[in-house]
Amino acid sequence: MAEAADFQGTRPYPARRWLRRTASAVLGAPLLAGLLAVPAAGAAPAAEPAKAPTGSRTVDVSLNTLSPGVPAEGDTLTVSGTLTNKGKETISSAEVDLRVGPRLSGRGEVDDAAKRSTYVPGVDPVTVGDKYTVKFPKLAKGISQDFTLTVPADKLGLDDPGVYQLGVSVSGRTTTTPYEQVLGIERSFLPWQPEASDSRTKLTFLWPLIASPHVTAETRSDEQQTPVFTDDGLAEELAPGGRLEQLVSLGSRLPVTWVVDPDLLASVAAMAGKYEVESGDTTVPGKNQAVAKQWLSALEKVVEDGKVIALPFADPDLASIAHRGKNVSGTLSHLQNASAVAATTVETILHVKPSTDFAWPVNGAVDSSIVDVATSAGAHNVIARSDSFRETTKLPYTPTAARPIGGGTTAVVADARLSTLFDGDMSRAGSSTSAVQKFLAQTLALTEQAPDNERSIVVAPPRMPTVAQAQTMARALEGLAGNRWTQPLDLVAAAEAKPDPRATTKVPRASAYPKKLRAQELPTQAFQDIRTTQGSLDSFETILTQPERVVTPFGNAVNRSMSTSWRGRSLEAQQYRDAVRDYLQSLTSEVQLIEKSDVTLSGRSATIPVTVQNKLVQGVDRLVLQLTSDNIRLKFNDDGSMAELPVSIAGGHSQSVKFDTATSANGRAQVTARLYTEDGTQYGEEMTFTVKVSEVTPTVLLVIAGGLLLLVLAGIRMYSHRKRAVASDTANGNGDGPEQPSDPTPDTGPESGAPSGTGEKVDR
Repeated sequence: MAEAADFQGTRPYPARRWLRRTASAVLGAPLLAGLLAVPAAGAAPAAEPAKAPTGSRTVDVSLNTLSPGVPAEGDTLTVSGTLTNKGKETISSAEVDLRVGPRLSGRGEVDDAAKRSTYVPGVDPVTVGDKYTVKFPKLAKGISQDFTLTVPADKLGLDDPGVYQLGVSVSGRTTTTPYEQVLGIERSFLPWQPEASDSRTKLTFLWPLIASPHVTAETRSDEQQTPVFTDDGLAEELAPGGRLEQLVSLGSRLPVTWVVDPDLLASVAAMAGKYEVESGDTTVPGKNQAVAKQWLSALEKVVEDGKVIALPFADPDLASIAHRGKNVSGTLSHLQNASAVAATTVETILHVKPSTDFAWPVNGAVDSSIVDVATSAGAHNVIARSDSFRETTKLPYTPTAARPIGGGTTAVVADARLSTLFDGDMSRAGSSTSAVQKFLAQTLALTEQAPDNERSIVVAPPRMPTVAQAQTMARALEGLAGNRWTQPLDLVAAAEAKPDPRATTKVPRASAYPKKLRAQELPTQAFQDIRTTQGSLDSFETILTQPERVVTPFGNAVNRSMSTSWRGRSLEAQQYRDAVRDYLQSLTSEVQLIEKSDVTLSGRSATIPVTVQNKLVQGVDRLVLQLTSDNIRLKFNDDGSMAELPVSIAGGHSQSVKFDTATSANGRAQVTARLYTEDGTQYGEEMTFTVKVSEVTPTVLLVIAGGLLLLVLAGIRMYSHRKRAVASDTANGNGDGPEQPSDPTPDTGPESGAPSGTGEKVDR
């Protein structure tokens, strides 16, 4: 009814045209109803192909450009687009008309107008005039035609400032309907504010620089620790025309607040130096250093005078942590660490001091547990959204974004209608133009809601906007360049704005959290995997002489495992976590016990060596090697059946650790070797070998001594006998006779060169 009343205030010539077209539509309605009559009751429904569009859906109208989006006095409005005949018949005498009016009152009317998909006589705008039309003799089915309409602003019938309906319609005739009718229409909005408003809305627009993780936990063993990337996809986003390049280029000329993931900066900084990229089972050198350096240089210049908000490192998923991870030990400490390193990372790379006092849950959806998790990491401001943080009272206007929610925490509630305008596929010109005009219309309608109540509004667009989305966002903000009804404000100032006492401050319940978003969260198993990896890392760290070479890359990888970007990509998330765990296991296994063969002891005491190998490039220390025996008669270091010795090994070396042993009886003993860290945590796999004791007893020694004595006596007797024989031969004159041959065979065989056995013999 309000919209109908608005028509009464139109100028005479639009009113007359509206009456003529309304009469035609009314007269043709019975015929149209007959054509669209349903089959008689009881008729069997036939399996027919989908029917072609009819009526005002026959022609698809796309508005590709609308310039200027916010006309001023003296401007000329240019609208271009495309017509596509979706019907089954050729359209003759097609006429494209520009329609303007009536003026809309409030944001609700803007929403209602945007929802209509068919022509509604008496509700839709009237045509500007026959002078500003485009005519086509015919429009064949399935064929598209481009059009351009140009109209001076003073001919649009715009009077008071406000939001006006704008439409482009196509009228024509077909063989079936030989009278003129509206066969297609597309709506948009035309904000009209020729002069700056006395009261302007303060507008904060977040400009996110966030990317999915591309860096692994793996680094090379060189001094620079060359990083390894999962792929070179980040380089594509940084290159000219890429998503991240466009965000920096477009944002450089816009009044925005930069919201940055420090992990993105760290990754690009790593790419600016020497890096490698995974390729199958190997890696290849990265070649995009110049692209990374250029992007960082451009960003540094852009933000030197601007406001930068640093999210926790790797943009952790706060909702997943709150709902699935906070009860897994260690999870909150990871979040706190991610927050702690954020400022340092940004300052080091961009040389600007960021604000780290903000948390941004996915889509601004919050509940009390998400707020608790966010504040536990040090944030005092939580970026929410109005479709989650709903008003409990029916305010006739949109309240200021800042809301105190207790405990020194502020909820900065972004406007949902403005924030979600850019979510769709903006690669189609029609969709992009529609989003821009809706944004301009909504901001003007918002300002007019309560012109005497100056408010602060926040827009939180898609977290990782596409190139098309970023370009559309930029066009929308450029439409506000004249500051006729808005003025820019940074996020820090928006959070500190005076809150509206009538606005709700009640945090939503957990049951109100959107089911669709909850289904995308990281599972509890993900946080349990992270806990296992962190436990292995903690043990590994304690034995390293240069722990920072391992702790830093793995700590960053653990944070990346909790990234918000894994939503909707559960398989990729699992693969990333597995890769981090597997690489850590491969490193820890480089310090290990060397397998040992069985040992034979041929005495009451001996020394047993056990070898520990370190294949790492850095040394290990603070390890303890423990030997235990299952036979109490085998003692180590005179201290029972268990002994421990410290282990310290340089990188790339092995160490033989020697244990003194003593035994009181023959037999066998199973000995187990284990490595422990100083805190008593077992390190690596244990190793078992057998010790055989073969003691020489006193009785055996007497027998051996008696045997040796007999051999000596026999030798003396043989020597005496030979000496007497020689003396007798000399006395008989045989001294120059031939020498006696030696024995044909030696008394003992040659010493064998073969191994003594498979076991290891340890002599006294």
